[in-house]
Amino acid sequence: MAVLTEEQSMLRDAAKSWVQEKSPVTAFRKMRDSGAELGYDVAAWNEMAEMGWAGVIIPEEYGGSNFGYLSLGLVLEELGRTLTASPLIASGLGAASALILGGSDAQKGEWLPKLADGSAVGALAVDEGPHHKPEKVEATVSGGKLTGRKSFVIEGMAADVFVVSAKEGGKVELYLVKADDAGVKRTRLNLADSRGAANVEFNGAAADKLSGGAELLDKVLDRVRAGLAAEMLGAANQAFDVTLDYLKTRVQFGQVIGSFQALQHRAAKMFTELELARSAVEAALTAIDNDSPDVPELVSLSKAKMGDTFHLISNEMVQMHGGIGMTDAHDAGFYLKRARAAEAAFGNQAFHRDRYARIQGY
Repeated sequence: MAVLTEEQSMLRDAAKSWVQEKSPVTAFRKMRDSGAELGYDVAAWNEMAEMGWAGVIIPEEYGGSNFGYLSLGLVLEELGRTLTASPLIASGLGAASALILGGSDAQKGEWLPKLADGSAVGALAVDEGPHHKPEKVEATVSGGKLTGRKSFVIEGMAADVFVVSAKEGGKVELYLVKADDAGVKRTRLNLADSRGAANVEFNGAAADKLSGGAELLDKVLDRVRAGLAAEMLGAANQAFDVTLDYLKTRVQFGQVIGSFQALQHRAAKMFTELELARSAVEAALTAIDNDSPDVPELVSLSKAKMGDTFHLISNEMVQMHGGIGMTDAHDAGFYLKRARAAEAAFGNQAFHRDRYARIQGY
């Protein structure tokens, strides 16, 4: 594991305590069953913002704590354990990163304090089809007005401001678009893992350009991918822990099933893969904090590795729980669905293996 500072350890412990007390998986189940339009519990999000989690990477002068990306990853990992749904990745990580890296003083002053205290939610509107292809941009900006469509916008229904990729003069740029603009129309999507998402149409919406172009888009996406990998790490760890406990208590053929060597081997493989994935995730987050030149390859390595690992463990969780693992009454299905949705978000394993190979010159 990464060597944590005292402040980081306190932040992680606070997140662990809050999640266990206020946001267990039963809370996620309750939110799903309620059909919440936004895909998360607003009261829980407000509590998270009050604890400062929405402002972990935001500079202090804008109301944040400037603790860095590894610190935010620690919070996301704990939230992932209980599948806690919130706009933290979309808003406190994605939109905040875009403003920190590419915003003017005026843009930062307007939006970062609101993102930090949770009074506003930001969302990234990047993809225009069913698959993650950030280089494919058909949305355009002319005369400060943005026109185009974006698909599978995470927290798209909750957003107060969108960070949108579009072309102007043939170049890809990022723009801020207020969600209440008359030229914005959004349609709610029902994702497999019950998280909030929307398709968004922009018809001449007022667009405020950020600085940095395609390079800024890549940097923002890498930060979101690393944060998502951290959340996936927490979920995969919890799925493994629950499965391991079941192997130690479930009796079949007069024996605890964990005594069967075949299941022991499968559990050992899961543990090994988790440790490797943790190393990759923490390396990516640390590289971002250090502004290392190898951020892109480390991020793609972490997202691909974490995708494979979570896929494996979520499958094993269902299979090793047998009949009850196949029912909605058990939590295993929630982890399986989250794994599939998270794998696809911001690039699946194939996308990131290809990207990693191209970065390495292959």
